[in-house]
Amino acid sequence: MTDETVQGAGAKAVIYRDAPGWDGRRTAAVGKFRCDDAAAGADLLMGVVETLRREGFDAVIGPMDGDTWHSYRLVTETDGSAPFLMEPTSGKADLAAFQAAGFEVIEHYFSAHAPLKTALGHPPDPDPAIEIVPWDGNDPEAHFSAVYDLSVEAFAGNAFYTPISREAFLAMYMPFVPLLKRELILLARGRENGALLGFLFGISNYAQGGAPDTVILKTYASRRAGVGHRLAHAFHAAALDMGFETVIHALIHDANLSAERSAQHGATVFRRYGLMGRVLSG
Repeated sequence: MTDETVQGAGAKAVIYRDAPGWDGRRTAAVGKFRCDDAAAGADLLMGVVETLRREGFDAVIGPMDGDTWHSYRLVTETDGSAPFLMEPTSGKADLAAFQAAGFEVIEHYFSAHAPLKTALGHPPDPDPAIEIVPWDGNDPEAHFSAVYDLSVEAFAGNAFYTPISREAFLAMYMPFVPLLKRELILLARGRENGALLGFLFGISNYAQGGAPDTVILKTYASRRAGVGHRLAHAFHAAALDMGFETVIHALIHDANLSAERSAQHGATVFRRYGLMGRVLSG
């Protein structure tokens, strides 16, 4: 990944020149953004914009640390609650800095929470062809390697998707293995052939400390309609049985089916995020 650190008075960022394209435009990303105030941040971003314009780029997106597999988005609305584990954070002046530099929100996301006792809801209709099972806790590298295969297939149609190597994917997840509870890592398999049809990755919100009462539904994906709904229901049931009180539905795109599912579980939005973009050419 070609990147360049840029720094000014009271602001710092990294330019990624091989970022995902935006609507067919030659696009760069700006990530690892920090600023002391909106004016300092805007000045730095304007300098980045002019540099990339001279280099022939048509658009800039951010904040994004190179791609959507890594940290991206900034907070646009919040109830002021503390960040949860693995949540992207942004400084108080970040949004104003991007806006002052001519950026607009081009993708919208949210996180929502709900009491587990009311979030469980009615179980989906049974499907005898599908089995939902927790990860057995063995061979985490093989487990996440299988999850990688499904992820690159399921997420390929997402906005700003770019491929990632198996090695890079495993490097992101392996450090979290000691924190994982196998009951919160769910797999959907075909009963007849054992084929992997979907997965769900959940984790305790260790940002609360060593004994959290909140659990995070971080990611799920499937190869078959209805599997995600079954995985989510099984996750809520398992988390409730484990004694968790609250569930966070994390980092959902506003247009994703997961947004509808979150509402059906009675979750309330507590944070909104945006990916910012600016077109540099007509």
